[in-house]
Amino acid sequence: MRKLGILEQDLEESFVRSQGAGGQKVNKSSSCVRLVHRPTGIEVKCQISRHQTENRFLALRILCDKYETQILKVQSEKDREIYRIRKQKKRRSRRSKEKMLADKKAHAQKKQLRKVIKYP
Repeated sequence: MRKLGILEQDLEESFVRSQGAGGQKVNKSSSCVRLVHRPTGIEVKCQISRHQTENRFLALRILCDKYETQILKVQSEKDREIYRIRKQKKRRSRRSKEKMLADKKAHAQKKQLRKVIKYP
């Protein structure tokens, strides 16, 4: 947080009841952590764990990541991985596909010429 310049006093922290599975424990305790960074308006909710302290720690990490990507425009490791996978799955353009197929045909013809000719 120090590296990014996020101050503890700029954070608004509140604890709310979690949602979902967990039964009576979830209904009685406020383990979900909600953090708001006042200067930027970035809001984070975390209810990954059943423990308030763990959720607070995780929420701070998530908030730092969001701050880094949104405000500092730094591409996180996770975003780079997502971009790489999208690029892999993206459909080739018609022109590049035709070029690739033409290269394959040329290579196949070259290999065809290398075959040994057997005489009867």
